[in-house]
Amino acid sequence: MSLMPTYAPADVVFAEGHGTVLYDTEGRSYLDFLSGIAVTSLGHSNPAVAAALSSQAARLWHVSNLFENELAGRLASELDELIGGGRPLGGGVFLANSGAEANECALKLARKAGGRGRHHVLSAYGSFHGRTLATLHATGQPHKHEAFQPLPEGFAHVAFGDLEALAAAADATKVAAVLLEPIQGEGGVIPAPPGYLEGVRALCDERGILLIVDEIQTGLGRTGDWFAFQAAGVLPDIVTVAKSLGNGMPIGACWARADVASLFEPGDHGSTFGGQPLACSAALATLGELRRLDAPSLARKAGSVLSEGLAGIDAISEVRGRGLLLGAVLDSGRAGGRSAAEVATAALRAGLVLNAPSADVLRLAPPLTVSVEEVDQAVSILSEVLA
Repeated sequence: MSLMPTYAPADVVFAEGHGTVLYDTEGRSYLDFLSGIAVTSLGHSNPAVAAALSSQAARLWHVSNLFENELAGRLASELDELIGGGRPLGGGVFLANSGAEANECALKLARKAGGRGRHHVLSAYGSFHGRTLATLHATGQPHKHEAFQPLPEGFAHVAFGDLEALAAAADATKVAAVLLEPIQGEGGVIPAPPGYLEGVRALCDERGILLIVDEIQTGLGRTGDWFAFQAAGVLPDIVTVAKSLGNGMPIGACWARADVASLFEPGDHGSTFGGQPLACSAALATLGELRRLDAPSLARKAGSVLSEGLAGIDAISEVRGRGLLLGAVLDSGRAGGRSAAEVATAALRAGLVLNAPSADVLRLAPPLTVSVEEVDQAVSILSEVLA
């Protein structure tokens, strides 16, 4: 044993990738409609990101956060503007290495804001927020908790989309924050129902509770808006971002409105590698390309074609999600009684990469740069597999 068995082994080993196409060690090609789970939004080996990394690698990799670097501040400002829908908000950004770390920062900010006794965080059943001990307990999947009990206290869960349940649990004397995904990715690609985020925002305002929105999987254009919360016309108090931020380079970020961000003092939080120049160079290049290509528009257009194609497959009973984060719900009878995981394995053997976040749902999240021809090809492969 070399690698710990934290993931089930796959049948292939990938060695190279360009755009939407991956190649395994045997030279066989695959259409990548998972993007490293919504990470490589610009496709594999994007030239602009590769050039930025190559240039920065020859200049400066790391100095620690005891010193500033010229790229981190630029990246923070760009994120602040994108979260504001093109308008700088003047918020604060903490740069980390992953989505879990971004959420850890958000949880610590919430606890600092609420204080001891008012440190509880409410999240939703079916959610996924990370695998550190705190983010694992924030994750609303109790079966994932048991092996690691006791987990840090101060977390509770309510049904996703149920505003009355949230209101009943949101005791303003105990609850510091509500943490939600606008579309539950790992829960089976389940969008928040219409009016839900607006209702949560109003409830949090009424009770003085922070609203944290986890945009780690949904952010940066994937759902047809720069951030999925923007479709609801609300502004969270804290937003977490990762996955596609570096197009595969490990980087995450936690944005907070100015008065919340300023609660942190030197020594309250940190990260050895967070915001180092190499990662920031990839993130700046990624954001530059996403802006140049109008990423939300790409996701809307390609997502419409993909959604329509999936809906035309007999064994698929429902297509959920927005933009290029889609969940295809299988009809068990018409899928031959196979689970989504079994279908995903068969699709891989046929040259299509996707996955099964739940027993009856296939998740598709191709690069935002995917072509209509590649969408048609993927739908054809999946149709044949399901037939």
